[in-house]
Amino acid sequence: MSYKKKPGCEIQKAMQKTRKFSEGKFCGFKISEGNFKMRPMSKELCLICKGGRALCGISPCPLLQRIRIQLPIQKKLSKDLFGPSPSIFVGHQGYPDVFLGPMTSLDPKNASLLDDPSRWYGSDFNEIIRMRSLLVRSKRRQGIRERTEFIEKSMELALATKPTDIEVEFNKKPIYSMRFSPISQPMGPSGVIERFKITENPKIPKKVDSVVSDEIKAVDAVFELYKNKFDVYYLTTVLSSGAMGMHENRKLVPTRWSITCVDDIIAKELMKEIRDFPEINEFLVYENTYLENHFEILMIPGKWEFEQFEAWAPKTLWTLAHEKPVIQEEYESYKGRTQYAFKEGGGYYAGRIAAVEKLYKMRKQARVVIFREISEGYVIPVGVWEVRENVRRALEKNPQKFGTLKDALGDIKSRLRIPISEYIKRGEILKQRRINEYI
Repeated sequence: MSYKKKPGCEIQKAMQKTRKFSEGKFCGFKISEGNFKMRPMSKELCLICKGGRALCGISPCPLLQRIRIQLPIQKKLSKDLFGPSPSIFVGHQGYPDVFLGPMTSLDPKNASLLDDPSRWYGSDFNEIIRMRSLLVRSKRRQGIRERTEFIEKSMELALATKPTDIEVEFNKKPIYSMRFSPISQPMGPSGVIERFKITENPKIPKKVDSVVSDEIKAVDAVFELYKNKFDVYYLTTVLSSGAMGMHENRKLVPTRWSITCVDDIIAKELMKEIRDFPEINEFLVYENTYLENHFEILMIPGKWEFEQFEAWAPKTLWTLAHEKPVIQEEYESYKGRTQYAFKEGGGYYAGRIAAVEKLYKMRKQARVVIFREISEGYVIPVGVWEVRENVRRALEKNPQKFGTLKDALGDIKSRLRIPISEYIKRGEILKQRRINEYI
């Protein structure tokens, strides 16, 4: 599967192809259902514990926490809502006829925060769930190539860089049901929308208006706005809305696909320049831990290559059948990938864009290896923004510097839970033997 014809489109096709698998294995978990399926939690154990003894090993009690968050929010929900909309959301189920609609904030003062993962770093699981619970998703089934008034108004909201006040009328009161995805952010209350009205002028930057009005490919539009300091989270929403691309080819893009598409487009454009930069001349090690995810990033002198490991602890929601850690690996050579990273999905592209951004800022190229270890405490998925921001934070720190690969790996292995030999035997870059790396 090649990216040559239409960059980004193959990712959509690959993710669409695996949609049924993903829905069954990862997506659509309500918080109560997801936690109930985790071992050793059970009805009997919950009855004995009553939320006060942490017998399942999770503290605070996820079931009590859900009640604390849910009840106050349910009181704010009604058939008619007025409030600021920080974004839109495009679903993927039923593609090419998908659910589309604006997100409405129940917390007007913090509306922009609720849909901006770049500002969430440091928040714990409960805080993230609380924030996302304050966004009400409205949805209406639309064909991806339609051009209805509903789609046009949704597009205006997507292009706005600040939350826009709207009035929303649902067919009935929205239902609180927290759902999770390994790609996109958690989703809170939702309801089928009858109609909505924009009650103020959306604040759309002139540069954005100019780019989306031009007859240019979506890839070029995304990168042009990125170069003008619009971040990936904003670009994801704009791409989802169908505002980019040649006019006859414009269409809605499910949010979970647009997240990975934007990461892929930007990274590949930056890599075109990085391949001409000089190589680093020492071994650099960066590390960071957040939300039960530990990252070690190793930069090795040499031409651009990238490899990322995901090591999942056993007995988590995703590894219930495993007694030992599960290690996934994805790799790309100097020329780049020719296939979608199925084993790691959006996490691979989120980690890669963060690494590429750092090299571009350094004006250097290197072989990059990311070790990601996910512990038992990662009980709910919050989306690949966590990978992107974890790696970005690691790369903002001053690195440890080493003269040999042996010394760099010695430093890294002191913080890894899994023996580094388990990574080396599965990897590509670390198997490559160069005399100067062992001197």
